[in-house]
Amino acid sequence: MLTPYELFVGLRYTRAKRRNHFISFISITSMLGIGLGVAALIVVLSVMNGFQKELRARILGVASHVQIAGMGTAVSDWQRIAEQASKNPDVQAAAPYVMAQGLISHEQTVQGTIVRGVLPEDEDKVAEIGRHMKTGRLDALQAGRFGIVLGSELAMSIGARTGDRIVLIAPQGQVTPAGIMPRLKQFQVVGIFEVGMYEYDSGLALIHLADAQKLYRLDDKVTGIRLKLDDLFRAPAVARALTETLDADVYVTDWTRSHANFFRAVQIEKRVMFIILLIIVLVAAFNIVSTLVMAVTDKQADIAILRTLGAAPVEIMKIFIVQGALMGVIGTLVGTVGGILLALNIDVVVPAIERTFNIQFLAKDVYYISDLPSDLHLTDVGVIALTSLVLSLLATLYPSFRASRINPAEALRYE
Repeated sequence: MLTPYELFVGLRYTRAKRRNHFISFISITSMLGIGLGVAALIVVLSVMNGFQKELRARILGVASHVQIAGMGTAVSDWQRIAEQASKNPDVQAAAPYVMAQGLISHEQTVQGTIVRGVLPEDEDKVAEIGRHMKTGRLDALQAGRFGIVLGSELAMSIGARTGDRIVLIAPQGQVTPAGIMPRLKQFQVVGIFEVGMYEYDSGLALIHLADAQKLYRLDDKVTGIRLKLDDLFRAPAVARALTETLDADVYVTDWTRSHANFFRAVQIEKRVMFIILLIIVLVAAFNIVSTLVMAVTDKQADIAILRTLGAAPVEIMKIFIVQGALMGVIGTLVGTVGGILLALNIDVVVPAIERTFNIQFLAKDVYYISDLPSDLHLTDVGVIALTSLVLSLLATLYPSFRASRINPAEALRYE
């Protein structure tokens, strides 16, 4: 434990003016290096958290938190299954769907797509497609009217606009005297959506559930049921609970499994960036080593006097640990405050930089996310600050140990 005497001398050495001004310069550089490293870590991890949150919101704006599907066959008694699933306290809404493949033809252009049959009033409760409509409305899908809503990229690739009529070709054929012929049905485009994910904007078409059942000959069956939860991070637990409680031959999955590779890649990238940026803090910690080594050399006479007055080697060691640790604490504190302020105001700072230098980091015509999002996590801030303090403390051990080994007689020989 530190005594008041060791703490006083260590703080006094930190504030004292040195004969060698280069040591003071190195001390300031070390603190600034630690501060910049900590701030960079906080800002970069906050931006990566923001991108992860934004992408997750866009994916789950179309995908579902939890999905119940039949075991290789369509689900017949879907109303009862949806009612059972809705009894789970974490389930906020449920919506049936029909999922199938198809070909869309318009003006000599044919494009493959995923066709999803939905109930518009229920779909709005589990997804956010209705909020991303560029033209038309999702509730324009009505049973028997054979309307269709296309993704923006899909509509552009076939040259279709709202009001146009297109032909949807189902792969399930029908037997005719001329052989097996594909099932064709004309649909009218009643809306175009854009959620900002190319996978969905270029390959998803929505039709009414009743029209999908009729086109794909499902009678009153559906492919499955989509669930929305109050807390999306509870999805794995809810999926496991529903697997045990539902009395039907169904398969329950959640968004963390259906998009596992994507989110795992983002998490690995975040960890790699943490390690890379931590090197900045490590370099600054090495500067603390050099600063203390020079300080020990500069204070050899003082150390010798303290030793002759009865100071133990461990007390000398603690004095220089206090001096080095204080540099780490100041640098970490400055970097933490600066990083938090920058992460919370990045939506103001980045546009100001773009206007000043007439540049654009994320062009709107190239990237779907054109603004740098930021999501500050206090746990990240705590880990970064603690890591910086530990590295700073470790950097003080060798110079402090060297100071404690100084021989008073040798140090005072030429004084």
